Amino acid sequence: MQRYFVANEQMSDKHVTINSDDAAHITKVMRMQPGDTIVCINQEQRALLCVLESVTLNEVTASIKEELFANTELPISVTIAQGLPKGDKLDFIVQKGTELGAVGFLPFSAARSIVKWDAKKGAKKRERLEKIAKESAEQSYRLMVPTIFTSSSSKQLTELINTFTACVVLAEEKAKANETSAFATQLQELSPGDSLLVIVGPEGGITNEELEEFERAGAKSCGLGPRILRTETASLAALAAISYHYELMR
Repeated sequence: MQRYFVANEQMSDKHVTINSDDAAHITKVMRMQPGDTIVCINQEQRALLCVLESVTLNEVTASIKEELFANTELPISVTIAQGLPKGDKLDFIVQKGTELGAVGFLPFSAARSIVKWDAKKGAKKRERLEKIAKESAEQSYRLMVPTIFTSSSSKQLTELINTFTACVVLAEEKAKANETSAFATQLQELSPGDSLLVIVGPEGGITNEELEEFERAGAKSCGLGPRILRTETASLAALAAISYHYELMR
């Protein structure tokens, strides 16, 4: 069943109003008619089964039939801080990371990032990533759309570490040294409702200087096994491990 995210003000006690691109999607792409059903989710993660009443290209109205209570979010809030990668890799990371449960993506310019964003390019890229996150959240039955943060520097990222319950840095050297316990230990120390920042370097990895700065700020470096993962794979492996730990290993 099609799902659409709406602002709180678009949802009343009895009706939901959908406009702009989503209204056009319902009308032109899905070719829905009055009487068809959809699921609408507001910014407070309230999911409702709705029946379409009127359908136009610019606005769709639906009556609320019942409230849905399935929780599809990870027990902890995971934000991915991703060193700017080349090409369209960040699109892939956001799309798949959203499916795996991340609540936010924070691109940062690492010392070894080849890609550089100016304000104009960053704003345009962020808008594209927000659209990707929204579509992926709808497809994967999420109750929220992950936040795409404004790109930052490594120094700015360091200053954000203590705003999370915990922070881990996925470090290549730890994988080479066959370190396998730090990540699991960190997950065991977290409780539902806590927040975790996962820092991933770009293609060239994180420099020793960056790693030292992150660790001084409270981050813990760790590996994800003996293999060396590409930058577009690392955060997804971490999210899959988090899902296994909190959702499947029961």
